[in-house]
Amino acid sequence: RESAPLLSQMGINLFNMGVDVTLNELHTRAGNQITLMGNLPPRDVLASGTPIDIEQAAIAMIRDLDSRHQLLASCGGGMPPGVTTEQIQAFMRGIRQAHQ
Repeated sequence: RESAPLLSQMGINLFNMGVDVTLNELHTRAGNQITLMGNLPPRDVLASGTPIDIEQAAIAMIRDLDSRHQLLASCGGGMPPGVTTEQIQAFMRGIRQAHQ
């Protein structure tokens, strides 16, 4: 969190954060200078959730944003092992729904 305002000064233009900070907070702290990648919880939602849980979490993640500018929807911090195609498809369905 504390280093977020310095990310663009360090030459970082894409940041995949963990789930301990919200997308809204990081957008504010980084000054909307970098593209954010995230922020669905990888282990607790994407890997462990049912397709319905994942879809609903993805919808909420997008709809809760103050700004959708400079965002790549993903799981926060990286893809966990064991995620199924069905779970990834549920995530994608949720993202598409949130944008409708």
